Amino acid sequence: MSKNCRFAVAVHTCALLGMEDGQPLTSEWIAGSVNTNPVVIRRILSALAKAELVTSIRGSNGGSLLAKAPEHITLLDIQRAVDDDDTPALHNQPPNQKCPVGRGIQPVLRRVLDRAEAAREAVLATTLLAEVIGNIRACQ
Repeated sequence: MSKNCRFAVAVHTCALLGMEDGQPLTSEWIAGSVNTNPVVIRRILSALAKAELVTSIRGSNGGSLLAKAPEHITLLDIQRAVDDDDTPALHNQPPNQKCPVGRGIQPVLRRVLDRAEAAREAVLATTLLAEVIGNIRACQ
């Protein structure tokens, strides 16, 4: 699953858990909402649990719950839980250093990408899961 997709599925999952007011949800039920395989959801839930954002209850009435109130979870928390490497990639191979563009492109592009990443993180860090849930409820 692509990095961007993992983030979207993780936010979707957390929003579902946050809207259920403490009722545990199974990976099968969440997968039905996301329209994906329950194995994908279990991987996402595992990453979220490792980051202490969700917890699981075992047994016939078990499932997953948010470990914190939606007011205490930011989208940056979720993104960091599911994205191993959040750095944008540059060239796969080093550019030709004999070319003026090849010589200068990576440091220039790195500065631009660093600024873009800082702006993205600032938005995610100030957006709460509770805000996402509120916006979803407003759409209904």
